[in-house]
Amino acid sequence: MRVRPLHDWDLPPEEAAALQRELRAQLILTWDDPPIRTIAGVDVGIREERGRCAIVVLSYPALEVLSSLVIEERVTYPYIPGLLTFREGPLILKAWERLTLLPDVVMFDGQGIAHPRGMGIAAHMGLWLEKPTLGVAKSRLWGEHAPVGEALGDLSWLYEKESGATIGAAVRTRPGTRPVYVSPGHRMDLPHAIELTLATCRGYRLPEPLRLAHRLTQPGEQFPLF
Repeated sequence: MRVRPLHDWDLPPEEAAALQRELRAQLILTWDDPPIRTIAGVDVGIREERGRCAIVVLSYPALEVLSSLVIEERVTYPYIPGLLTFREGPLILKAWERLTLLPDVVMFDGQGIAHPRGMGIAAHMGLWLEKPTLGVAKSRLWGEHAPVGEALGDLSWLYEKESGATIGAAVRTRPGTRPVYVSPGHRMDLPHAIELTLATCRGYRLPEPLRLAHRLTQPGEQFPLF
């Protein structure tokens, strides 16, 4: 089995939130310097309760596309802020089981620990996949930060207002565009999450693994895309 089964997915919202708090203690937020030869981007698009999950696996650091996969299926869990994984997670796992090439690192379109209960989709799925994961989100869900400089690579630490803990960073990946929000998921620390995000940017706001995965979630995109 390619994943570590942790729980049922069809949980009432209160139980789902409580589970997130319990799972938070299982996260490993350190980097043990594993070799990185491949990196994947994962994105899910949902329209009219039908989800389209895309996973694109690229070589690292060359970022050549090695494998890509898309599956579509109806999603049943309602949209509830902070419980995104319960809506998208089962579809991601089905796609993961069909991959022919498992990546060394997985980048998710969403949050890692920059989440009200420290359990965004990159963190949550990292526990299931038992892989180093990071979240790169297009918008801020949780935390505060100072203004970000305008140059490529400028950043501002994202911190939790009540505790003051650093939970991520707002990172400028392209001058003239809004920053992205980077946070570690599992088996990852913040410096390496930022490093991997910037190392996989190719002139766009989104790092290349997520940019390509996002393209495949769009209506009308068909194989071969690359």
